[in-house]
Amino acid sequence: MAEEIATLAGGCFWCVEAVFDDVIGVSSVESGYIGGHTANPTYKQICNGDTGHAEAIRVTFDPAVISYADLLDIFFHVHDPTQLNRQGNDVGTQYRSAIFPHSHAQEAEAKAAIERAQADWPQKIVTTIEPDAPWYEAEDYHQEYFAKEGANNGYCVMVVAPKLAKFRKSYAARLKDSAKV
Repeated sequence: MAEEIATLAGGCFWCVEAVFDDVIGVSSVESGYIGGHTANPTYKQICNGDTGHAEAIRVTFDPAVISYADLLDIFFHVHDPTQLNRQGNDVGTQYRSAIFPHSHAQEAEAKAAIERAQADWPQKIVTTIEPDAPWYEAEDYHQEYFAKEGANNGYCVMVVAPKLAKFRKSYAARLKDSAKV
């Protein structure tokens, strides 16, 4: 079966990229920008919060190994979908929780995933389902950032590493062999 793409925004892309890099059935994860009005945005423009884009990831996966529904369940487990336009101390629309489906089937599954996830959250989930839009790959230094810089970056040590540890503990059966703890 052909690979598919999932496009997800769950705050800082360094956080969610690191998680999905560990998932069996995921062949690649790319950090980038989507959902805004500025063509070819830079990270500096994104950080200013006026482009309308979200920091996001594009996950290329094999649906014969892991379903889109399972990817969405992981997505809701590793970020707080109840925070409007923020994740922790990262504040602004660029840090919103959003799903960008690539088909009607993905859109239906995104709605179902929000309903499933709502059972786990006492607050209302504010994750949006937004139309697929032009994708802009983030600058090279953002790709695989946690793998390259995580141990040397305070933000990664304090924010990304705990999310990754939580994921690895909860989803041990879904980890690539190299990620098993």
